[in-house]
Amino acid sequence: MEVHDVELVMSAVDPKQYPTTGQPEIALVGRSNVGKSSLTNVLINRNSYARTSSQPGKTQTLNFYHVEDQLYFVDVPGYGYAKVSKAEREKWGQMIETYLTSRETLRGVISLVDGRHAPTQDDQQMYTWLSYYDIPTLVVATKMDKIAGAKWNKQLSVVKKTLEMKSQDDLLAFSAQTKVGKDEVWQWIEAHAFGGKA
Repeated sequence: MEVHDVELVMSAVDPKQYPTTGQPEIALVGRSNVGKSSLTNVLINRNSYARTSSQPGKTQTLNFYHVEDQLYFVDVPGYGYAKVSKAEREKWGQMIETYLTSRETLRGVISLVDGRHAPTQDDQQMYTWLSYYDIPTLVVATKMDKIAGAKWNKQLSVVKKTLEMKSQDDLLAFSAQTKVGKDEVWQWIEAHAFGGKA
């Protein structure tokens, strides 16, 4: 999809605040600082529309980006960030769980992991949880430009194995620097949001 028109329509903490257009939604989940905002910016052809931050734990609400008046990207607060109080983490957890399990317009989740390392325990828990609820999931290994091309296959199989990925879920390598993986991520989004029609 060629993106010209994007608008951050709302930052929600409660289902009453979610958009009511009925258009499809794709959520982005991942650890703090894994590159969710960078992926969003590449997908929507903007340099810094989604706020990227060197300070983890910045996103504390569900941010709904309306793309081309056709669908929403939903940026979900990052998990696994230690400096946030336990109570705060539980509140986020509740908010994220409510959204992911009860949102009828949610068509799929892009789960980001840092491609340079094996997925963390938090990454594993998130993937297991998405599998349990049978939510279509695309795992995106970010920051792949930091790894020599010859090692990509090995690294991706570490991700697959660590997450114990199901055969029907997809795994893609991505780099915000080189834009590798951008088109494939869009293909997955279009297939799940529109059944392949865009």
